[in-house]
Amino acid sequence: MNDVPPIDLKRIDWDKGAGLVPAIVQDARDGRVLMLAYMNREALQRTQATRRVTFYSRSRARLWEKGETSGHGLQLRAIRLDCDGDTLLISAVPEGPVCHTGAATCFGDDPPPGETLSFLTRLEQLISTRIAENTEGSYTARLYRSGIRRIAQKVGEEGLEVALAACLESNEALLGEGADLLYHLLVLLRARNLSLPQLVAVLDTRHASAQAAERS
Repeated sequence: MNDVPPIDLKRIDWDKGAGLVPAIVQDARDGRVLMLAYMNREALQRTQATRRVTFYSRSRARLWEKGETSGHGLQLRAIRLDCDGDTLLISAVPEGPVCHTGAATCFGDDPPPGETLSFLTRLEQLISTRIAENTEGSYTARLYRSGIRRIAQKVGEEGLEVALAACLESNEALLGEGADLLYHLLVLLRARNLSLPQLVAVLDTRHASAQAAERS
């Protein structure tokens, strides 16, 4: 894991909230807002030291590491401070459902309007789960067991079907074939121990390079 740049505690306005600041937790993989809690100095220091997100419980008047009871902790990725110095934005990877109700977030399972692309991250997680469980009736697990060559062959077949659908079939058929291609690509990435965020990072780097070239 990459080191997380520390937040200077002196920049934070602790007095405004009587020693506490709200901490908004965002999924580092897809940007979804997971929950809101509070931190004091010690909670923030422990979070930065352990890379495990720790809060201050106002009701219990003590520190609590997220997941200490459920096992569904939060792996720290980044911390940002807002312009007023009184709110933290925590970027983290959840180790399971974040809400005590069993929902993925404290705001429910469904992504808000405009964030439907976050389903790709959930699909990637589901693929990993199916592979780990290795259930005999799972197509994903069976495909994974067939090996890289077979998975790559399926990606090639689906790519050809996308091209044919684009030329000869309806929009609905094209979307269906495109969905099949994307699913099989995710399985292939997983088989090579790669991830969707890594693929997106390549696109982002290329985009930044293209923009820099246009400005030069």
